[in-house]
Amino acid sequence: MMDAIYDSIAAILLLVGSLFTLTAAIGLLRLPDVYSRMHAASKAGTLGSCVILLALAVVEADLAVATRVLAAIVFFIITAPISAHLLARAALTAGYPLWRGSVRNEMDNMIDAPVSKPAEASE
Repeated sequence: MMDAIYDSIAAILLLVGSLFTLTAAIGLLRLPDVYSRMHAASKAGTLGSCVILLALAVVEADLAVATRVLAAIVFFIITAPISAHLLARAALTAGYPLWRGSVRNEMDNMIDAPVSKPAEASE
């Protein structure tokens, strides 16, 4: 009886995770510029992967597997936004243009800004 409930929960989690992953894949194909595509891949792809990993933890019902799954989820949540930010900054620095329908570029002033030097001591 409990196995059927766990299997049903895992099936629902797999379906939800697959839908998020499909959304990320469609975003990679349909969005207009590299920054929007990166956003779709990092947000929806991470969420889909985390939900699929939760389904694995439910199916296995083992503490060792569950702790590994939780560690993997924490790893995904920590690294995905950081890597997406670094890739977007590198793309902007390399000169990849924003989509012409973009409203503003908040990084525009930060990329070419000179590094501030410490103030010299006055005599």
